[in-house]
Amino acid sequence: MNRREAVSRVALILGGTVVGAGAFLEGCKPGADKKADAGTAGLFNADDITYLDAIAETIIPATDTPGAKAAKVGAFMTVMVTDCYEENDQKVFLEGMKSLNAASRQKFSKPFVEADAGQQKELLTEIDKEAKEYMKTKKENEPRHYFRMMKELTLLGFFTSEPGATQTLRYMQVPGKYEGCIPYKKGDRAWAT
Repeated sequence: MNRREAVSRVALILGGTVVGAGAFLEGCKPGADKKADAGTAGLFNADDITYLDAIAETIIPATDTPGAKAAKVGAFMTVMVTDCYEENDQKVFLEGMKSLNAASRQKFSKPFVEADAGQQKELLTEIDKEAKEYMKTKKENEPRHYFRMMKELTLLGFFTSEPGATQTLRYMQVPGKYEGCIPYKKGDRAWAT
């Protein structure tokens, strides 16, 4: 084999690697699924993120530590629903957003984001009770309640965010030895590490 032939083979190998990397980075989705991606790409807009931030902030409000809005949980929810949820769960989530807003309009004559903090808490408490009852009687093939999804995403988004993990939970960047039993005093924060 001469030098020119060796260089062309190496170029073929590297070219295949680059082309293969594109498929790997796209999640190995075949080209036929591009139309499905176009349908889910525009699920949320900036107003939806503001709305989801208001819901998340009602679930985890700011106190002496940051709340869910500071952790940008609304944006996190949109990414998770768009990228990780199946189409049926996406529909349930989106319909749930509409349903929650409709309930706010019916109860307070204004959308959820325009209601005051007390009204938002009151509404979400009622919907949480409804979700718990639904989940008790839900059959295996029925979808989860939308508010349960919202709560789960709020908790996941908040406690895996920097403000949630470092300012709300106790955080030690480089933990020491494992101690299986540490005394707990009422009011101590949980550990993030």
